[in-house]
Amino acid sequence: MDKLYSVYIMTNKNDTVLYTWVTNNLKRRVYEHREKRVEGFTKKYNVTKLVIARVFSEAISILRDIS
Repeated sequence: MDKLYSVYIMTNKNDTVLYTWVTNNLKRRVYEHREKRVEGFTKKYNVTKLVIARVFSEAISILRDIS
């Protein structure tokens, strides 16, 4: 069985920044962003709102779809 990956986009409450990344555990990753457990860009710009997420069964599918 293929591992599932999610490409997700998040923003801040004012919708002034976008953050895009890939994860194999979307629920955990969004929680980490919302609780400020992720150092760096998302913590600095208060990125807590999930805009969209798409699930893929292969990493190569992610790259093909977003490019």
